[in-house]
Amino acid sequence: MPIPAVVILAILAAAAIAVTAVVLIVRAQRRHKFAMQILARDDDQLSYAFVINPSKPQAAAARERIQQYCRDKGIREFSFIETQLDRDGSACARMALERGANVVVAVGGDGTVRTVASAMASSDHVMGIIPIGTGNLFARNMGIPVGDLDAALAVATSHGSTQVDVGRMTLLDADSKEQGRGHAFLIIAGIGFDALMIDDTDPNLKKTVSWLAYFISGAKHLFAPKYTADISITRPDQVTQTNTSVTFRTFMAGNCGEIPGFSLMPDASYDDGILDFEIIDTSAGLIGWANLFGDVMHQTITRKTSQSPLSTNSTIVQLQGTKAEIRLEKPALAQVDGDILGETCHIALSVERQALDVRVPQSD
Repeated sequence: MPIPAVVILAILAAAAIAVTAVVLIVRAQRRHKFAMQILARDDDQLSYAFVINPSKPQAAAARERIQQYCRDKGIREFSFIETQLDRDGSACARMALERGANVVVAVGGDGTVRTVASAMASSDHVMGIIPIGTGNLFARNMGIPVGDLDAALAVATSHGSTQVDVGRMTLLDADSKEQGRGHAFLIIAGIGFDALMIDDTDPNLKKTVSWLAYFISGAKHLFAPKYTADISITRPDQVTQTNTSVTFRTFMAGNCGEIPGFSLMPDASYDDGILDFEIIDTSAGLIGWANLFGDVMHQTITRKTSQSPLSTNSTIVQLQGTKAEIRLEKPALAQVDGDILGETCHIALSVERQALDVRVPQSD
């Protein structure tokens, strides 16, 4: 092997070792920080209720670890409430509050977190999160450790917290008595292609390849019919703008805009009292979808809400507002944070500003 090639390989190997060392040091520092948070807890003996989704593969091990952790840290008042087919996270959270819990901790994926948050919003009680789901998107957006149960427990049982907006989607052509204030969401709600993709994702494949399973499902619906709707959005200045006969592949409302590896909504902020709306369309078959991927990569790299200058067959219209109303010509599937709500022709979206108090890592 020529000498220059050997030198280059040596430099690359040294760089890889250095990067790995830095990553390990950063992780060790984070673990130390979370440990210090626990040691600094005053002996307030708050009552913790852990709402756990038993269907998750890690649920049994997580429950056992939580029990041991609480005993080791001297937390005497804690209990578990399991979600069931006829008792979702919202019902469990209300049960926990009725029993006197000071802190309700959602142990599960984004669906469990979403439903617990629905009941905790505007409750004057704090919510913790132990992410053991597939995507754990809300936990990631909030900086809550994923894949490190002890670190997540350290956050959930320490005193750092922040106020978070809660989005609401209401299906106006459904029975309003069954919906109350609407279906809560913390990340993204949508109608059209994104809901089709989520609904058709193989749950067994999700266990194998995690969130990448959504992309496999999405490939099946690239050529699904488009949707047409009248869309009214109330801007932050409370002026309502209406556009009629808008054609799109998917319409999304975001409270957080980050997913693993991509930034869907760079301007989205979880505590500004504003929803970020995206109206997405493509044309020319696979060329349009390729352009759309380029657009998402462009804003992921630039961290700006803008399309790629090379884009020709895709559009991403991005708007901000406090509420929206959509009237569709034909029914479309709707979803909130990955939970399918069913088909609808008439939707309302709104936001409750800083309605949820969430335990997060304390800032330096």
